[in-house]
Amino acid sequence: MVRECARQLRDGRVRARDLVERCLERIEALQPATNAFIAVDPADARASADRADAELRSGVDRGLLHGLPLSLKDLFDQQGAVTTAGSRSLSHRPPHDAPAVAALRQHGIVFAGRCNMHEFAMGTTSEDSGFGAVRHPRDPMRSAGGSSGGSAVAVATGMSIASIGSDTGGSIRIPAAACGVVGLKPAWGEVSLDGVVPLSPSLDTVGPLACSVDDAWWVLQGLHPRDLAVLPDAPAIGTLRIGVLRRFGWQRIEEPVREGVDQALARLVAAGGHLEDVPFACEPLVVPTYVTILIREALDYHGPRLPSLGSLYTPAVRERLGTATRPSPEAYRQALADREQIARAVAELLARVDVLALPGMAILPPLIGQSHVHWPDGDEVMRAALLRLTQPFNLSRHAALVLPAGHSAEGWPFSLQLVGRSTTSLVAAARTIEAALA
Repeated sequence: MVRECARQLRDGRVRARDLVERCLERIEALQPATNAFIAVDPADARASADRADAELRSGVDRGLLHGLPLSLKDLFDQQGAVTTAGSRSLSHRPPHDAPAVAALRQHGIVFAGRCNMHEFAMGTTSEDSGFGAVRHPRDPMRSAGGSSGGSAVAVATGMSIASIGSDTGGSIRIPAAACGVVGLKPAWGEVSLDGVVPLSPSLDTVGPLACSVDDAWWVLQGLHPRDLAVLPDAPAIGTLRIGVLRRFGWQRIEEPVREGVDQALARLVAAGGHLEDVPFACEPLVVPTYVTILIREALDYHGPRLPSLGSLYTPAVRERLGTATRPSPEAYRQALADREQIARAVAELLARVDVLALPGMAILPPLIGQSHVHWPDGDEVMRAALLRLTQPFNLSRHAALVLPAGHSAEGWPFSLQLVGRSTTSLVAAARTIEAALA
């Protein structure tokens, strides 16, 4: 979509203003049902589009992203707009863009709006927002995933060509999987976190949600002020070594997801891909390590705010933060050491194969308000069920993405998650796998 829109802009078949008007029309039609946006400024979007058109007419071309309408998860500072992070407790209008937002602006992006999200990115369903729950575009009774739920809905419905989200334990990949779009978490540290409301800075990552792997790559490049990097070549599928985390990724997984992902992997084999099952020895370390790091770092930000502003938080997020015990310095140091052990384990697997593969989400989109998933061997808290397959790669800091792999018999999307040595090598392999599954 990015390349085609860019081509149409340059050959005069469409204007940036036309692209923005299409998005604004979709927002007007779908916002009441989905609640995907917290703020939309049509006048500003139209003015930005008109400037982009005027620049192209005068010979100023800012590159492939020039004039394209994107949306932002509402935790990025955008000059003049309130950064809420999905919370009624924030009302600051920043005087400057976050560096990632400034880079997008430099590349000529038009901002279509600011997307709704789970408050402070502190959840996986986007239902605990100070501005109301984000609702799945196929069924308003179901969750769109989180915490970047509004961003996923915006992309899935054409309310923006792509969106920028954040991912601390799966917050780009989970909603992308739930809504059937591509979600890319680059390797940790690739995109500036300055001007982004934090959850857990040593885990937080900024990345795109888009309609295709190629689009995700181009939008990711726009988060840097440099010229856009060349799209990595897609290798022949017969050269790809795909490590399947079957023992880890196929535990406690809904049957439609299991069947769908198994069929997707079988299609890769039929196309010539080489698959091998690989173990994940550090699995027992993941949840305690993740929880210790996240709570310690989240309380660094929220601890000073809760006494005076806690009443403005949503009840669920306020309770989770207010009842959390701050991990001791010793526990935090141990968690950081365990994180390094997890990173080494993932790196060792990726020395054997080109990418790791597992489901993007263990379940189909849950009902809003559903607190647990019921398995034959007992119940699992919804947050844990949604995080389980994604959070290891925030701890290891490797690049990871989800891409659509098909639909259940009832029409719900399911996704394949891929993990790579680097963002570039991951995207290269994902382009091949996406084409094989098309």
